[in-house]
Amino acid sequence: MLAPQIQGNPNLLSAEQRAGILAAMGRDSAGAIKRRYPGATIVADPNTPGVIKVSPVLVAPGALVPWAKLTARLDFDLPAGRRVTVQDQFGLLTLWQHQHDAANFLYDQLVQRLP
Repeated sequence: MLAPQIQGNPNLLSAEQRAGILAAMGRDSAGAIKRRYPGATIVADPNTPGVIKVSPVLVAPGALVPWAKLTARLDFDLPAGRRVTVQDQFGLLTLWQHQHDAANFLYDQLVQRLP
């Protein structure tokens, strides 16, 4: 797993909120992959031979309004050099309803699209 990233409007979140969201993204994206592929091994060293490098990314909306959506994606860099991306958009109200479980919810939704 590579370090998670938040892209888009950086002014929507305080430094403390960003840190909490980034921690949840790293933890919950890895958890979603393990739930989808129980035999997968998550390693911290991206230089491990044969690994698929996974980058969790959130793209924040331009403004925090109830109808806004954010894009969540997982970028998979395959050992052969190819990149595969799985992404979806989630409404802020939907994520707010999941509260502390929001990152788990959205990454579980994303990995369901994988083979």
